[in-house]
Amino acid sequence: MKAAQRLVCLHGHFYQPPRENPWLETIEVQDSAFPYHDWNERITAECYEPNAYARILDDNGKIVSIVSNYERMSFNFGPTLLSWMLVHCKRVYESILLADKQSLLRFSGHGSAMAQVYNHAIMPLCNARDKRTQVVWGLRDFAFRFGRLPEGMWLAETAVDIDTLEALAKEGIRFTILAPHQAKAVRRRGEPSFTDVSGSRVDTTMPYEVVLPSGRRIAVFFYDGRTSRAVAFEGLLNHGDKLAERLLRGFLPGVDHSQLVHIATDGESYGHHHKYGEMALAFALRTIEQTEGVRLTNYGEMLAQNPPTHEVEIVERTAWSCAHGIDRWASDCGCNSGGNPGWHQRWRAPLRAALDLLRDRLVPLYEQATAALLHDPWAARDAYVDMILDGRTEVRDRFLRNQAKRPLSADELARVFQLLEMQRHLLLMYTSCGWFFDDISGTEPVQNLLYAARAIQLAQTALKVDLEPSFLEVLATAESNLVEVGNGRRLYEAQVRPRKVDLAKAFAHYAITSLFQHYEEPINVYGYDVRPREHQVLRAGRVSLALGRADV
Repeated sequence: MKAAQRLVCLHGHFYQPPRENPWLETIEVQDSAFPYHDWNERITAECYEPNAYARILDDNGKIVSIVSNYERMSFNFGPTLLSWMLVHCKRVYESILLADKQSLLRFSGHGSAMAQVYNHAIMPLCNARDKRTQVVWGLRDFAFRFGRLPEGMWLAETAVDIDTLEALAKEGIRFTILAPHQAKAVRRRGEPSFTDVSGSRVDTTMPYEVVLPSGRRIAVFFYDGRTSRAVAFEGLLNHGDKLAERLLRGFLPGVDHSQLVHIATDGESYGHHHKYGEMALAFALRTIEQTEGVRLTNYGEMLAQNPPTHEVEIVERTAWSCAHGIDRWASDCGCNSGGNPGWHQRWRAPLRAALDLLRDRLVPLYEQATAALLHDPWAARDAYVDMILDGRTEVRDRFLRNQAKRPLSADELARVFQLLEMQRHLLLMYTSCGWFFDDISGTEPVQNLLYAARAIQLAQTALKVDLEPSFLEVLATAESNLVEVGNGRRLYEAQVRPRKVDLAKAFAHYAITSLFQHYEEPINVYGYDVRPREHQVLRAGRVSLALGRADV
């Protein structure tokens, strides 16, 4: 009989919503992130980079070691965050990939990185088709970056239902992580009846298995809710030794099976939400490593060495940050940031209704438009992530060989990719952060509306259909808390529509910059290729006049 082990695992959910202007594919200046250019840059400086090079100090405040926290913890990074990091902070990006490789050596061949549903959509609120694409894109993004298939996948806000677990299991995902209140009942394998564990009474020190209607199975870990809350909200990161002590107290006495004490929090707790939190984490991890009879692990290794002995039933349509199931992303349930007492969130339901209308009306049009061009329009959408990840010509050619019914003309190619980009933005507009906070005028809802506007524009171009009027009709019922904002329609007209970029605006950008720089070779202006044809600058004193022609 294998000896029982005492194991510890800390999971960090590292994520930022996509922030790029959908026309420029780059993040514009975000004043609220000052002195940094944008929030991705600021949080990287405060959290993601410090965790890659965390300092451990002695009693005199001198550095005795610099370590990567990622190597010793379980973690997931949102795909949209990693895509930004690859371009703007490659050193940190590469340190994260290296940490996963090191964790494979540390934890018996099981990497600590987990995948994530692609753009953090609330899965129970997605239709079946979008559920699948969220999982497939998240899986392929992970494999492209980390060079291996993921064992586990993080669900946005741990929002779950049985159909979501089916979508994970169908793609070979072995486990996910949930909050303790999401466990409904458990039973030992072979026993006839379940025992009620609702109200966070589940034993969080062991893995469980959900037997799905399809016959597939998926493991679930329920994290220690109290300790996780103490890390996130109660100052447990003020002292690394206190964090280690709290975790080591989590083992149950008189238990004859291996126990896993584990927590899950937003990764930004370690340095962004709590200054020097990465140092507390590094100190705690080292303390646990040096504690006799205790070992750090990750979920993949734990599952391989200690397969589930119990089955669990989950509480469906629940999440870790809403006391009302998943209503925080669909209705005025009362959950909010707490920063604006008295504000309502009646705008949430109309916002989702407007997006649903846009998505659902475009489904048949997309299918009809691609019927003569693609073998399967939805399989093509799933495969399109390969082109998002790698834009090389050979990747595009392989995509077309696999997905197109026949060789396509230049106009047909343009239409196909316009339609696939439309589908990409229809997915991005459901990013969960758009409903999380207090008003529709916030940065996150506006970002989701930008993605919707881009999808509308692409539909106008590729399908010759204008859904903006009906979209705005629904959006007008989304009432803001701010009188000057009014409602979702007025917000869209004031803050979203002016940020659209077209060929004329791209050319204007080129023309203005040509006053200061002479272009002879083709250049890229954000998402636009510009080929100069003629260019002349005339000067009279301090006045300059640029004349020219170019193809955009």
